[in-house]
Amino acid sequence: MKYIVIGAVAGGASTAARLRRMDEKADIVIFEKGEYISYANCGLPYYIGDVIKDRNKLFVQTATSFNQRFNIDVRISTEVIAIDTNLKTITARNLLSNTEYQESYDKLVLSPGAEPIRPPLPGIHLPGIFTLRNVTDTDLIKNFITQRSSGKAVIIGAGFIGLEMAENLHNLGMEVSIIEMGNQILAPVDFPIASLAQQHIRSKGVDLRLSATVTGFEAIQNGVKVLMKDGKTINADIVILSIGVRPDTKLATMAGLQLGPAKGIRVNEYLQTSNPAIYAVGDAIEFANPITGQSMNTYLAGPANKQGRICANNLVLGNQYKYKGSVNTAIVQVFDMTIATSGTASKHLKTANIKHIVSTTHSGSHAGYYPGSKQMAIQIAFSPEDGRLFSAQIAGFDGVDKRIDVLASVISRNGTIDELTEFEHAYAPPYSSAKDPVNMSGYVAENILLNRLKVFYYDEVASLPADSILLDVRTAAEFDAGYITNAINIPVDEIRQRLAELPPDKKIYIYCEAGLRGYLAHRMLRQNGYEEVYNLSGGYISWKACNLES
Repeated sequence: MKYIVIGAVAGGASTAARLRRMDEKADIVIFEKGEYISYANCGLPYYIGDVIKDRNKLFVQTATSFNQRFNIDVRISTEVIAIDTNLKTITARNLLSNTEYQESYDKLVLSPGAEPIRPPLPGIHLPGIFTLRNVTDTDLIKNFITQRSSGKAVIIGAGFIGLEMAENLHNLGMEVSIIEMGNQILAPVDFPIASLAQQHIRSKGVDLRLSATVTGFEAIQNGVKVLMKDGKTINADIVILSIGVRPDTKLATMAGLQLGPAKGIRVNEYLQTSNPAIYAVGDAIEFANPITGQSMNTYLAGPANKQGRICANNLVLGNQYKYKGSVNTAIVQVFDMTIATSGTASKHLKTANIKHIVSTTHSGSHAGYYPGSKQMAIQIAFSPEDGRLFSAQIAGFDGVDKRIDVLASVISRNGTIDELTEFEHAYAPPYSSAKDPVNMSGYVAENILLNRLKVFYYDEVASLPADSILLDVRTAAEFDAGYITNAINIPVDEIRQRLAELPPDKKIYIYCEAGLRGYLAHRMLRQNGYEEVYNLSGGYISWKACNLES
């Protein structure tokens, strides 16, 4: 059996290595148009920023080591330019010698990845404007900034790579601006979580411009002028385009393979394309979202590696192993803060017309009495019918990674908030509290589902009914330090003695700093005959962050 794999980074290299482990006698050939295979794509910004100082540590395998260990014919600097599905051959071009030749296959795997978006803006090809997608890009950027470590960098696009580049260039001593066309950073997360990160970014002295559109570039002496729609300009020594990527489907299209509505290569549950002899993995494919059912792409190394293993199993054993899709679990370090997400954000659930409830909690990363505990915000979205968990997003400084992994596991198994309330974690004061933040998010969600708690949200505060009462139940000192306009202050510990000040026929909207005291006040009032009582989800912390960043 002869297998050809096109593309040799995460998905392709994983497929090839698994193929060899499954079939020692198979003939396996990998074609990679770049110079490198199986490298740590996600580590590239940190090599640029000198966090990773040894360039060689980026490479999991080289073409030589891959061949020695797996007995696989690895052909780098060789681009596959055509696939003949009838003859089951590919045409390859050696990019060094510019010679072309054909190679036959029994089964073929496409792993061409995704290509960075470079919109046709005036001046976009000027020197000093880069994208970051591979090792060659990394070397060009690294060499370019060697003499400009005190210069000005402009990052266009505030996705995961854009933020990582902003942090690393800032840490090198560069003055950094981030320009984002949307009204928030990190499109996969909802605004309340993004707003916390935006505050943190600005606290580091980074110039973050939201709802800003770049219209072109002009050459200036020793740099580039970035032109914006509002007429403003920024002079830069270097510009990093981090606008996004799109599936590389050129080969698939030429081969007559079906694409899907997300413009990726359509695969079935076995990762098989519309041609039975051709499979596909990685950034170029699309599949059904496990939550919405809609076609989606995912540009993450974890899913690509898992797809490679499943694909190889199916190639060797027949279609026995199903790929269940990805809930897009991702995490990013943003200076001292960590942002993580899994599942489908509330804004995307709304677009898909999926009914859901959102709840935000703020908890300590570990026991408050043990030094170093820091607040983390957890936002979850879940079904109002059965409590199925649709998504989780976290913004915090410590322990975010382990919480998102727990929540991602529940989401991927179609689990419910009951699992969050019952989740048994490893507890000691340096690591957590007796009630972990995951538990707390589940307790609050359970109270909402059982109608023990009614909530309202930051974006509803400005339009509360005119005859309602906005009640701040924090201490007088907290209230004096800052409050929501038109709120009255009755500290939670005084509620029972001051019920006469709260007419029972009025709607009462409560808030505290993070939500817990508001819940306690909510329960007091509800059990004293007050029916229309609501607590602000996420409390004053979430409201303030969202309003500062609006």
